[in-house]
Amino acid sequence: MQEFLFYIKLGLSHVLDFGAYDHILFLSALAVPFTFKSWKKVLVLATIFTIAHCTSLALSVYEVTTADVGLIEFLIPVTILLTALFNFAYVFKESLDIGLFLHILATAFFGLIHGFGFSNYFKMLMAEEEDKITPLLGFATGIELSQVTIILVVLAIAYVVLGLLKVKRSIYIAVASILIIAITIPLLIATFPI
Repeated sequence: MQEFLFYIKLGLSHVLDFGAYDHILFLSALAVPFTFKSWKKVLVLATIFTIAHCTSLALSVYEVTTADVGLIEFLIPVTILLTALFNFAYVFKESLDIGLFLHILATAFFGLIHGFGFSNYFKMLMAEEEDKITPLLGFATGIELSQVTIILVVLAIAYVVLGLLKVKRSIYIAVASILIIAITIPLLIATFPI
């Protein structure tokens, strides 16, 4: 049980680390188009992200595959940028048909990329562990709890901005997404493979 709790804490700190805010940015971009009325959709997306994230960790831990760390470090901000850009489909939803299926596929793929970004460190942690399932499940639990926390914060911000301040939804999504893009651009530049 102690080991399981250790990995839950590791999952929590992995996502909620303000020093490595890429996870927070991605989840914020993912949640921006949603409100408390559509909380189930964003929770499904976050859970799919967690499953994909942990799948890439498992693939690494069991030495099924490895990834180029430099490329992954660049692809992580690319996923944030693409998610924020995808939000504009919600801004112009009258002219675009937004299917949840496409959103799910993209989120799953992006989850795999984010998981590979942490896989080398996680693999090193698990090198001495015989039981690899318990740490993976603990880590996944920590990730999911922290992601739900971030999503609730973003949904609360949406409630204040849309419900109390009466900002138009399309303006809120556009401004929030542009802000996320602006924060992401330096990450893209810093990690660009040369």
